[in-house]
Amino acid sequence: MSRQRRAAGLGRKPITWAHPILIAMSMLTLFPLVLTVSTALKTPQDVRVNPFGLFSSFSTDNLVTAWTVGRFGDYVANSFLLSVPSTLLVIVLSTMGGYAFARLPFRGRTTLFYLVVLGLLVPFFAYMIPLYFQLRSMQLLNSLIGVNLVLASTGLSFGTFFMRAFFAELPGEIEQAARVDGATELQIFLRVMLPLVTSGIGALAVFTFLQNWNNFLVPLLYIPSGEYRPLTTGLYLFMGGRTVDIGPLAAGTLITILPVVVLFIALQRQVTQGFLSGAVKG
Repeated sequence: MSRQRRAAGLGRKPITWAHPILIAMSMLTLFPLVLTVSTALKTPQDVRVNPFGLFSSFSTDNLVTAWTVGRFGDYVANSFLLSVPSTLLVIVLSTMGGYAFARLPFRGRTTLFYLVVLGLLVPFFAYMIPLYFQLRSMQLLNSLIGVNLVLASTGLSFGTFFMRAFFAELPGEIEQAARVDGATELQIFLRVMLPLVTSGIGALAVFTFLQNWNNFLVPLLYIPSGEYRPLTTGLYLFMGGRTVDIGPLAAGTLITILPVVVLFIALQRQVTQGFLSGAVKG
């Protein structure tokens, strides 16, 4: 470290009283995840004898049991069938809605935008029962279409609000230049404006996918037959009335969170840039 950097105060930052607290909070936060991974990879006998011991043995029996006996292979496919189409629907509609509310002048734009944002204030519990009867009357219960529509509708308000912030901050000169060159409104949206908000789209995609992937109540309510049971509701199989099979349950939990962790690591940069940009614009 040079003397100039030391004199300018740019060297290593001193350890303060906040660091031990942050380390303790980090350990408390990570302990349930570490315990779940450890339990999933232990032998069934070790799980019963030493439930809180971390990585005291190694076995894939719990993972095999969850995948075969618990049918988690089918649940993984069902989770993708429920999460991917609803996420795509939210991205497409939110991007179009955000662009319209931010860039297109039309009568009643502000009022309609506040009506859309009002959906953020209404909890799902307030309308889940009427929605059940409405889906039943439309014969959409126990169907992928019905559940995907419900999942998409719960994310549209936030998605539209989120994407509007990105489109509103784009300079108007770009749009005017494209219009002078003869571009149509659709071409301006698809070829000029849309590539400039890819970080926002990436962040919205990851956030919506995580929300839909981890959703427990919607599949439980609107797929009562269990035909398209996803991972979140499939964990019920390892829970009896008074007993819980902890090893396969931990293995099922690990299978449930693994795709989400992989997706987040793969798109970490886009997610960080998108949410930081959204926070600044908000």
